[in-house]
Amino acid sequence: MTRVRTHTLRQLPQEAPLDMPVQRLHGSAPGSIEVVTQPHGMLVKRLLLIALTAVLGLAASSELRFTFSRDGLDVFEVLLLLFFVPLFSWIAFGFVNSAIGFVKLISGEHPGFSTIPSPGQSLRHRTAVLMPVYNESVEATFSRVRAMTRSIHEAGGADWIDFFILSDSNELHGKRELAAWREVATEAAIPVYYRRREKNTARKPGNIAEWVRRFGAAYECMLVLDADSVMSGDAIVGMAAIMEERPSIGLLQTVPMIINARTLFQRWMRFASEAYGPIASAGLLWWSGSEANFWGHNAIVRTRAFAESCGLPELPGKAPFGGHILSHDMLESALLRRRGWAVHMVMIGGSYEEYPPTIVDHAIRDRRWMQGNLQHLRLLGVSGLHWTSRLHLLIGASAYLTSPGWLLLLLVAIAQVASGAGEILASAAPASVLWLTVLLLFGPKLMGLVWVLADKQRRRDFGGIRSILGSVAVDIPLAMLFAPIAMVTQTKALLGMLLGISSSWHTQDREARRIPAREVIPDLREHLALGVAFAATAWIDPVLALWLSPLTIGLLLSPWIVSVTSDAQSDMAGKSLRIFAATKPDIAWPPNETEMCAMPSVGASSDAVRELVPEHLRPAAGAGRIVHRPQVSDFARAVLPPGWEP
Repeated sequence: MTRVRTHTLRQLPQEAPLDMPVQRLHGSAPGSIEVVTQPHGMLVKRLLLIALTAVLGLAASSELRFTFSRDGLDVFEVLLLLFFVPLFSWIAFGFVNSAIGFVKLISGEHPGFSTIPSPGQSLRHRTAVLMPVYNESVEATFSRVRAMTRSIHEAGGADWIDFFILSDSNELHGKRELAAWREVATEAAIPVYYRRREKNTARKPGNIAEWVRRFGAAYECMLVLDADSVMSGDAIVGMAAIMEERPSIGLLQTVPMIINARTLFQRWMRFASEAYGPIASAGLLWWSGSEANFWGHNAIVRTRAFAESCGLPELPGKAPFGGHILSHDMLESALLRRRGWAVHMVMIGGSYEEYPPTIVDHAIRDRRWMQGNLQHLRLLGVSGLHWTSRLHLLIGASAYLTSPGWLLLLLVAIAQVASGAGEILASAAPASVLWLTVLLLFGPKLMGLVWVLADKQRRRDFGGIRSILGSVAVDIPLAMLFAPIAMVTQTKALLGMLLGISSSWHTQDREARRIPAREVIPDLREHLALGVAFAATAWIDPVLALWLSPLTIGLLLSPWIVSVTSDAQSDMAGKSLRIFAATKPDIAWPPNETEMCAMPSVGASSDAVRELVPEHLRPAAGAGRIVHRPQVSDFARAVLPPGWEP
């Protein structure tokens, strides 16, 4: 079937309603369709992950408890143990996950990031690409749309894939979007539609649900993006082809790579995600199996499965803990699995996103994510969920409780020394516990470094050995300085939530801009005050102050750290020294056929907008299309967990 484009420009296609009932979270669970096939050995893998974490946590806590018990446990020591055990277990879990991923990658058992084939001729059902937007840069948004529609056409998906811009923007912004849509849709090689809601009910999940209820019946799958997402046509078409071949998959989530990094903060985060992130992702894939997670974007979802499983109710009570569910994506993946659909995560090339340009923008986004993830604590008892889905929800919520936990641990340790009841925890703890803590904290970075250095092509992609070692040498102290800033920021956000302050919905600032230190000092009063308090411990115990000095320095320098990392100009020095050098995340499939994943340039005059699409995804002059491509089943076997069957 080939759909012929008419000359009439249509803002929306004919409606095809699909019922999307609101789900009952408690009481009798809906019946499962039971079409998913669980990868072999998943229970053993998960129990091994939990057991290794427990062994590390119990070993350290038992050693510490034995040391404390020599002269009897006092109140301070009991409190220290209560905080230490879960916090140490948390970093142990991250280490074990990364260690498993490192073994899988370094041994070659997991292929890492692979470029997906896109056999457009195998498509039999329609797919919709959905890009929700909310007062975003019109030029940047529609440049991405133009790039992706051209790339989809080049990948052979024009007859089966439609593109929707789903706007929640205000009326004035909507008029600019509509004008840009007319320009892009007129020249696009695939259908491009535009819809703006008058009322932004339930934010992004409400936006998606409204589309499902109006148009969902016409599409087998929907590929969900964020406004800052970019995906190559090969990735989009290839994922749709996998969904065709694997009818039990309800959702396929990619691991996006960071693009358009201009500030020092963005380049640092991109380096960290590309150097250390793959081992963590490979570990996550190893134990997630068909109960993986959904991150809300750069993922393809079976529309019917989503409609019958993911109608979200409002939580009882007021925000921030009640009302609309902010982190809807993790719950949606759990609800899909509850109905029997497989939820997989894959590491492929051609999937990209932007990162907040500054620490301030990162904190604003993190505040919203904290509220959504802490709402998940109320969802752990949802009936019918797979226990692995509950584990995902618990992990997400726990990640935002560790910062207040570390701060409370520090305050108890300081109070213990100030009262004369004992010495600082770091001095009292056995050397074995201290060294084990250092290993768990820095082990994933060391494993990531080994993985990068182990392959000649990866070394070249990261700028060479000198660039890699220099980047790690800058990354580690930066991470140590940033850790106390994030700790206080998240603790402050949690206190705000407990006081009933809900996260508001603002347009995310994606533009690079230098933030003067004096501008952020008023927002960092708590950071600076705590830094002064930590420094003042020198009058109590100089050894205590020495142990706290990394935190003290990070907090006292926080305005200048925010300022320096926000500056694109200061990053020029890093570029000249090849610090945090850009990498080439795509691996050709088959090897040396890089034009398979080429994405056209965005066609805008602005150099800044052109950078939204990775340079190596733009077509080389005279590059022709690859006619022969591997079968999608070959790719599916490569990226899905071993032992998984259709």
